[in-house]
Amino acid sequence: MSLAANVLIVLIALLHVWFLILEMFLWTRPSGRRAFGLDEEFAEQSRALAANQGLYNGFLAAGLIWGVWLGPAGFAIKVFFLGCVLAAGVFGGLTAARKILWFQALPAAIALLLVLA
Repeated sequence: MSLAANVLIVLIALLHVWFLILEMFLWTRPSGRRAFGLDEEFAEQSRALAANQGLYNGFLAAGLIWGVWLGPAGFAIKVFFLGCVLAAGVFGGLTAARKILWFQALPAAIALLLVLA
C-alpha cells in the first residue's frame, strides 16, 4: 500500500505543479483561458489572483513531495498536505466547478486512505 500511496501522491503533486503553471504563467494565454473557460478581459483582470492561487498549488505540491521524500518519517506531512488538497478540492468543487471534485478531491481522498491503511 505504501508504494501505491506514494505513487499517487507524486501524481497529485505533479498535477498541482501543472495547476501552478496554468495559473501563474498561462492564465492569460489561449491555453490557460481555454482550460478555465475564461475570456481575455476577465483573465487579464484576475491575473494576480490566479498567480496567488498558483503559488498555493505549488506549496501543496512541495509539501506532498517533501512527505514522500522523508519516507516513513513523512507520514504526518503526507496526511496534512493530502488533507489540505482534499479540503481545497471539496471547497472548489462546491463553489467553483464540480469537476474539481473529480480532479483534485477524489485523488486526494484515495491517496489519504492509502496512506492511512
